[in-house]
Amino acid sequence: MSALKTWIETHGITEIECLIPDMNGVLRGKVLPASKLLQSERDGSLRLPSSVFLVTVTGEYADCDDDDESYQDPDMALRPDAGTLCVAPGFKTPTAYVFADAHHTDGTPWASSPRHVLKAVLDLYRAKGWRPVVAPELEFYLTALNPDPDLPLTPPAGRSGRAETSPQPYGLEAITEYEDLIEAIYEYSEAAELSLDTMIHESGTAQLEINFVHGDPVRLSDQVLVFKRIVRQVALQHGVYATFMAKPMEHQPGSAMHLHISVVDDRDGVNLFADEAGEDSPMFRHFIGGLQKYLPQVAPLFAPNVNSFRRMRPSHSAPINVQWGFDNRSCGLRVPISDRDNRRIENRLPGADANPYLAMAAALICGYLGVEEALEPSAPAVGNAYHHARTLPKTLEEALERFDACQPVRALLGEYFFRAFIHIKEAELEAFQGVISSWERDHLLLKV
Repeated sequence: MSALKTWIETHGITEIECLIPDMNGVLRGKVLPASKLLQSERDGSLRLPSSVFLVTVTGEYADCDDDDESYQDPDMALRPDAGTLCVAPGFKTPTAYVFADAHHTDGTPWASSPRHVLKAVLDLYRAKGWRPVVAPELEFYLTALNPDPDLPLTPPAGRSGRAETSPQPYGLEAITEYEDLIEAIYEYSEAAELSLDTMIHESGTAQLEINFVHGDPVRLSDQVLVFKRIVRQVALQHGVYATFMAKPMEHQPGSAMHLHISVVDDRDGVNLFADEAGEDSPMFRHFIGGLQKYLPQVAPLFAPNVNSFRRMRPSHSAPINVQWGFDNRSCGLRVPISDRDNRRIENRLPGADANPYLAMAAALICGYLGVEEALEPSAPAVGNAYHHARTLPKTLEEALERFDACQPVRALLGEYFFRAFIHIKEAELEAFQGVISSWERDHLLLKV
């Protein structure tokens, strides 16, 4: 009996949501009876048009010029990953989620699949006898219902009937305002077997942060997307929105997806970022050197939207450069206080809006190049890292220009993926640039 069949029968599942993360980390796929999924495992009949990896965040298809394959839109063969099966809570019908990998009909992986891109990066580490370990910290906002996108978002009322009007970082009274909603999130997350750690109230009004237990990058990326789906559903059940936009409100801090990263020996699990004496290893320094050199060149992978760059301002712990330092949250790269076994780097650059597969792939490929090229980092920053020059791009347009020219990363992630990703982001940027904003109507309509 297959692992899929055993799990489905054990849990009494009758319906499956087959999840395919697109370039933006938006979950797409199919809903089908469990029996149909099991049949597809036997005859390979589960398929999806390959254009799913060319969908922009606006729902349009990116124009790939003379790419014949994109116009033919051939089917991809989907292979459900039994290890990702989990209960989908909140449905009337017993439902489960399962992630599927996309392949060509000859069995080769689909090169523009974000899940495959991350797996390919992990293969580079595996070939060296290394294994990356990550732990995401994901921030998000609760907001009042907002059916009109022309109106600004506002904080929702809590159980007291009042909305927050001032920052409440780590506030216990503030977080209990949403106790019923948070309890439901934890209940649903436990049913889905997500590896959650702690939740806190962040600096923004009705801004929360959830920490995940460290583990495998692909599995944690899967869990981040399932968590987002759960949180949005629970929020709507409680009459509010939950948003993972990088900068949803003008006068509030942005939302990040900080990534704690370490690399261990694949054989014995020993942390390679520290030597036997507990001091920083050469690999640790070179990894940071790689992050410093290459992360500013691949920003669209962790800051994928126009809105992403509104978060990167010198306030509220949002980085503007890749300075690094010990226990210094003004740095884009922070090294927390830890013993040898827990030596790690906190990459504070990604926004909560980033595709987790691509954000993790970006950090890991940049660190990998740093180790391969033996890049030395700058001296650790002391004091306010915002006093150092900005090294991150200010706009998506600038970020895409740098990304397009980053040959070392392009060579490792693959031309097919690079071209597809850039086409999507250019299409989104063009769509945004055609919008007339309320700021323009406010300040230009009757004055110029």
